[in-house]
Amino acid sequence: MSGYLYEKDLTSMKYAILTSTRHDRMVREIAAELGIPQLRLRRYIMNRFDMLLMENLPARYEQGKRLVEEAPSPERDLRPHLYSRAVPLIAEEEMDHILSRVRELMENGTPRDDAVSAGRALIREAIMR
Repeated sequence: MSGYLYEKDLTSMKYAILTSTRHDRMVREIAAELGIPQLRLRRYIMNRFDMLLMENLPARYEQGKRLVEEAPSPERDLRPHLYSRAVPLIAEEEMDHILSRVRELMENGTPRDDAVSAGRALIREAIMR
């Protein structure tokens, strides 16, 4: 028997997963919160995540949202755990840097909402690179 027993290009299968009901809802929520086009976020996820992680994303996302509700103020609004561990869009080290930058802005007198917006912009920039 010659040839592969598995498909080398899994793009169509990954796209089918991401357009299913629960996955689509998750992608829409994340894209709206971070201000990223949905198609761009889908492509980012498809390029970075394997099939096993992708299939489990909605459950990880829902659990991450529950954990965020218990977090202190800047973490609750910025959701670093959600985007670095539950749905690992950004490396934890980079997210720690973004969170420290938000805290630094707040300590220097920047209103919390403005500091969180700046943090989300940094997250968006990290994903769009």
